[in-house]
Amino acid sequence: MAEETAQVETLEFQSEARQLLQLMIHSIYSNKDIFLRELVSNASDALDKLRLETYRDKDLRAETDNLHIEILLDAEARTLTVRDNGIGMNRDDVVNLIGTIAKSGTAEFLRKLKESKDSAGQDLIGQFGVGFYSSFMVADKVTLLTRRAGAEEGVRWESEGEGTYTIETVADAPQGTSVTLHLKPADDEDHLFDYTSPLKVREIVKRYSDFITWPVQMVKLGEEDGALETVNSMKALWARSKDEVSDEEYHEFYKHISHDWTDPLETVRMQAEGTFEYQALLFLPSRAPMDLFLRDAKRGVQLYVKRVFIMDDCEALMPNYLRFVKGVVDAQDLSLNVSREILQQDRQIRAIRRRLEKKVLSTVKTMMTEEPEKYATFWAEFGRAVKEGLIDDPENREQILEISSFDSTHHAQKPTSLRDYVSRMKDGQEHIYYLTGDSRTVIENSPHLEAFRAKGYEVLILTDPVDEMWSDAVSGFDGKTFQSVAKGEVDLGDEASDEKKAEYADLLKWMSATLSDTVKEVRLSSRLTTSPSCIVGDAGDLTPTLEKMYRAMGQELPPVKRVLELNPEHALVTGLRKAFAEHPEDTSLAETAELLHGMALLAEGGELSDPSRFLSLVADRAAKAL
Repeated sequence: MAEETAQVETLEFQSEARQLLQLMIHSIYSNKDIFLRELVSNASDALDKLRLETYRDKDLRAETDNLHIEILLDAEARTLTVRDNGIGMNRDDVVNLIGTIAKSGTAEFLRKLKESKDSAGQDLIGQFGVGFYSSFMVADKVTLLTRRAGAEEGVRWESEGEGTYTIETVADAPQGTSVTLHLKPADDEDHLFDYTSPLKVREIVKRYSDFITWPVQMVKLGEEDGALETVNSMKALWARSKDEVSDEEYHEFYKHISHDWTDPLETVRMQAEGTFEYQALLFLPSRAPMDLFLRDAKRGVQLYVKRVFIMDDCEALMPNYLRFVKGVVDAQDLSLNVSREILQQDRQIRAIRRRLEKKVLSTVKTMMTEEPEKYATFWAEFGRAVKEGLIDDPENREQILEISSFDSTHHAQKPTSLRDYVSRMKDGQEHIYYLTGDSRTVIENSPHLEAFRAKGYEVLILTDPVDEMWSDAVSGFDGKTFQSVAKGEVDLGDEASDEKKAEYADLLKWMSATLSDTVKEVRLSSRLTTSPSCIVGDAGDLTPTLEKMYRAMGQELPPVKRVLELNPEHALVTGLRKAFAEHPEDTSLAETAELLHGMALLAEGGELSDPSRFLSLVADRAAKAL
C-alpha cells in the first residue's frame, strides 16, 4: 500500500453525482456486467491519451514500455481490480471527473432516468461519461489509486457510494490508474454474478472489449499458477474483413466509442486504396444525444494513423451538420505527430472528409428508399441538424435536399420528400410553396394558407429554427424555386380586378398613410378567403422569427416594415371601405385600421407592440356592438 504523505480529506459528491450514485446502487438496470466494459474502456482511453501525449510532448517523463490493461481477481478478498499504466490523473482530475459530473444536461438525464422503466434505464446510462459510477452496482466500496504521467505524487480516492468520498495524496503510486472494487456477495437472482470468476470475466471481455487495441490481461491472485492471460484479440474491427465481423461486434464497438447503450441505426464501412489509403468504420446512432444542439457538443469521429490513436472529436473529418456520426478513420500516410491546426489544412484529410460526407449522405439516401421506417427514425432524431448543411455545405446541397423530409399540408402526420412534393405539383405550378412558423398548429391556422388550401396547392410546413435560415439561402430543387406563401405577391389566378382596385384605391392610400409607422404598404390580397387581413413580407425581407433571432444574438437591425393585405370580400373590410367613403374624417376609422393590423399580427403568431391598447380597442368596439 502506498505511503501517506498528507491527511485524508473527506468531500461530498456534487448533488447530481450523489443522485446518480443512488440510482446506480438501487438497480437501474439488470445487466450489471457492463461495469467491467466501462472500466476497461476507461483504461483503454487512458492508454490512448498517454500515447498521444508522448507524441506531443517529447520531454514528458512517462513509462511507455509494455502498455496494457490488467484485471486482477482475488476470490479470497472478494476484489476485482482494473489497472492500466496510461496517462493517469492528478488530484484536480480526480475531483472534477469523479467527484462531480461536469457534463451538460445532467439534470435532464437524471429526470429521464427516474422516469424510465426496465431496459429504458440502461439506454440512458453512458451518455454523460458516468460509466465509472456503474462500479457501485456490484461493489460496496471502490478504491482508486492513480498518478498522472510525469507527476511526482499520486492520489488515492475511496468511497462507499453514500454521498461522500475520501481523497489523499500518496508518494509512491505507479503511473496510471487502478480501480479496485470490493465486491458485493454474489446473488444470481439479482443478476449479481461472481466477478472473481475467470470464466465470467473472460466472457464479459470477449463480448464487450475484444476489439480493444491494447492487451487486456487477466490474472487470478492467490494461486501458484495464476499466470497472466491475454483475453482479448486486439484486432481492430475496421481492419478485419466484413465477413469476419458480426453485427453484435460492430454494435459493441459502437457502444465503446460512443458511450451509448443502444445499438446503432446503421453501420458504414469504407476502404480507400491508391494515392493515399485509409479505412473508416462509421455509425449512424439510433437516437440523438442530449447535447446535439449545445455549443460545446463534441463530434464523434476518432482519428488513428497506422492503428495508433491520434485524437477523438476530430472536427476536420466530419462537418458540423453531421456531428452525430460516430466512428473511426485510420489513415496510412499522415504524420503521427499531426496537430489539429495541421489537419485543417491537410489536403488528404480534406479529401477524406469529402468522401465521408458523400458516403454518409448516400447511405441515408439508400435508407430512405429501401428502409423507410429506419429512415423515419433517423430523420426524426437528426433531421434538424442535417438541415444545417443546406447553409453550411453548398457543395452537397442537392444531396441534402434529396434526403430531407418536411411536414406538409398533404398529410396530417406523414412527412414528404421534395421529390414526392414535385411529383404532386399542379400543371403550371412553378414554385415549391412553404410557410415557416413556431408550430404546425400556428401554420395551419395562418390566413396565408387560405387561398392555397382552397385551390388545392400543397404547402410545406417548416417549424424548425434552421428552416428560417436555409429557406432564404436555397434557391430551389429540381428546377423549381422555393416560395414563401407569406412573402411577395402570389399569383393563384384570382388577382383583384381593375374595377376592384379602383374601388379600394382611396382606402388603401389612406390606410398606408395612417399605418405608415408600422407597415410598408396596404394592398388588396389574393391569398385570403375567410380572414379580413394578413401581414406579408417582400421577397427579400427577414421573417419576424429570423429578425427576432438576430436581435436575440445582439445584432443591430433596422426596423423591418411589412405589407398589410386586405381581403376585399370580407365584411369588415367592405364595411370599412364604405364608412371611409361616407365619413373620411371619422377618427374611429383609424382605430379600425389598427385592429385589422393587430388581428393580422396575432393570426400569424406575431407580437403586438402595444397589447393593452389593442385590448382596449377590442373591448370598446364590443361594448358599442351590444
